[in-house]
Amino acid sequence: MFEAIRREAIYISSIGRTMRRMRHVKPESAHTIVDIVDGFAATTPTAPAILCEDRVMSYAGLAALADRYAHWAHAQGIGRGEAVALLMENRPEYIAAWLGLLKAGAVAALINTNLRGAPLAHSISVAGCRHVILGAELAENFREAEPLIESRPASWITGAGEGSLDRALAAMPAAAADPAWRAGIACRDRALYIFTSGTTGLPKAANVTHLRMLFMMYGFAGALNAGADDRMYNVLPLYHSAGGICAVGVALTAGGAVILRRKFSVHEFWNDCHRYKPHFFQYIGELCRYLLNAPASAHERDHGLRAIIGNGLRPEIWPAFQKRFAIPCIVEFYGATEGNVSMLNYDGTVGAVGRVPWYMRKLVTNRIVRFDVEREMPVRGADGFCIECAPGEVGEAIGQITTEPGKTFDGYTRKADTEKKVLRDVFEKGDAWFRTGDLMRRDAHDYFYFVDRIGDTFRWKGENVATSEVSEALGVVPGVKEANVYGVAVPG
Repeated sequence: MFEAIRREAIYISSIGRTMRRMRHVKPESAHTIVDIVDGFAATTPTAPAILCEDRVMSYAGLAALADRYAHWAHAQGIGRGEAVALLMENRPEYIAAWLGLLKAGAVAALINTNLRGAPLAHSISVAGCRHVILGAELAENFREAEPLIESRPASWITGAGEGSLDRALAAMPAAAADPAWRAGIACRDRALYIFTSGTTGLPKAANVTHLRMLFMMYGFAGALNAGADDRMYNVLPLYHSAGGICAVGVALTAGGAVILRRKFSVHEFWNDCHRYKPHFFQYIGELCRYLLNAPASAHERDHGLRAIIGNGLRPEIWPAFQKRFAIPCIVEFYGATEGNVSMLNYDGTVGAVGRVPWYMRKLVTNRIVRFDVEREMPVRGADGFCIECAPGEVGEAIGQITTEPGKTFDGYTRKADTEKKVLRDVFEKGDAWFRTGDLMRRDAHDYFYFVDRIGDTFRWKGENVATSEVSEALGVVPGVKEANVYGVAVPG
């Protein structure tokens, strides 16, 4: 009984905090992350916004640099809604760049820094970019792909050479960006393109609106109860939504600071935590496994972390990770850049990616439906509709698509790609649901558990078996550091 009361108290308080932060976020509102950052630049100008290596960028400094990017974009004739590619490794200028593009009314296309050749060219082409903001460290990658880019964009490279972005920015006025450049832009409008991983072909450009940005940012800030004195340590790439929106948003929507590192280092992680004194860390499961497999560090329990938030922390290492590193709170989440299915595991139940209690089912329309693994399609009953899974039963997670904030599906640049993710006539004629492509199960207490990606499950003696189940079993065997399992066809 006590555990049930504790569970509901944590859930209700967390949802309440998040909803209070989101109360002004509406599709028709013109108040975006630009206004939030400018607000802190006016009220707490000297407060740190970004820490990176030995640099500290204040809110006033961030707003000023963003203004220079906005003036630069306007000087290039970059108009409202036009996309500019951003290809740069983690650094303060990255955040200032997309913030400045938003101030100019433009859209930032956040390009994966690991791409080369055709996939890189495709990503820039599909967003229709005429300009590329380019980190010098990735200039060679861009040059290789440049002949394949349809739009043949102009490149603006950091550094002091020809076509120098730094020189162009320095020549821009120090004045605030003209609000008229983004007049008429509302939260319903596109802010970013974020690209899918391209595991089923070339990357797809997902539309991310200002509304979706703020929902992600406030959702994470509310889950962590972030305040102006808090710091978020972020080693994840800024071109993805986890590191580039969620982690950054925890800081910027609360007036706190984000600590950036160019790339994750297992050897420097706890030293950084000791040096910068972060209160939060945004993780992915692989990073937690690397840290757990690493030798003991002098500061691995001397860190001041209040909570960590992320996804992919597997249940077989969760308790060991939390105990060894003395992590008070772990908030596992589920979500996708383009999808409308999102959940958070507020109370730290091991292995769960979130919870939708019975009294929230009308508000949070995430469901799990029966799934045919061999056909890779949801099962339909005699009436032609899908069948919701019972507790403990594995099926595909889906989310209802409506016009309500948080339930929209903004899709991709290409309509055909968008339509492939929509499941129609699911529970009634005319309804539409977003297909996550993920198999999940729900327990009797309404916790959701990730099982596997569709296509990573195989049939064994008439049963559906997730490759992740096998890898988890192998992962606890002494001497096995990491296991990757996949199914193969056996003739006969």
